[in-house]
Amino acid sequence: MATVYLVRHGKAAAGFDGHTDPGLDDLGRAQAESTAAMLDGLGPLPIYSSPLARARETAEPLARRWSSEVIIEPRVAEIPSPTDDLVERAAWLRQAMAGSWSALDPSLQAWRQALIDCVAAMPEDSVVFCHFIAINVAVGAAEDDDRMVLFSPDNGSVTTLTNDAGRLEVVELGRTAVTRVN
Repeated sequence: MATVYLVRHGKAAAGFDGHTDPGLDDLGRAQAESTAAMLDGLGPLPIYSSPLARARETAEPLARRWSSEVIIEPRVAEIPSPTDDLVERAAWLRQAMAGSWSALDPSLQAWRQALIDCVAAMPEDSVVFCHFIAINVAVGAAEDDDRMVLFSPDNGSVTTLTNDAGRLEVVELGRTAVTRVN
């Protein structure tokens, strides 16, 4: 059985409607350092990250502490948007977050399943730096819940799951906060 620590990236320098791949702002960098200090005693463990800048930048302080490389894992990236228009993209996500996976396009359901398969197949304790929706996907799989959003993980929070022969179980939800799509 492996324990998987899902870390939501620190606060981004821009919202979903402002930039396709923002890095962290000053608060986000402080959150990344704080999260690294909190996780330091667990490792070193393999560190995985979404390819997006805000997740990679959140992973860097922990990787430095452990003298580890960050493994880029595309399956834990942000949910793919059906549009490149930033304003339309934010409106789409707000609407989608109120619903369930079964109501979404098959390509998004396939993205969800790939993320679940990735987390469920991790062979050893690992830290995964990812995103709000990605964390909700894993928790939803563990809880057998089709809703897109089950809780609101805060920036820099850590949600802990186990995977036992491909079955996910929630150990502890991360710290929550009010999150709005902007």
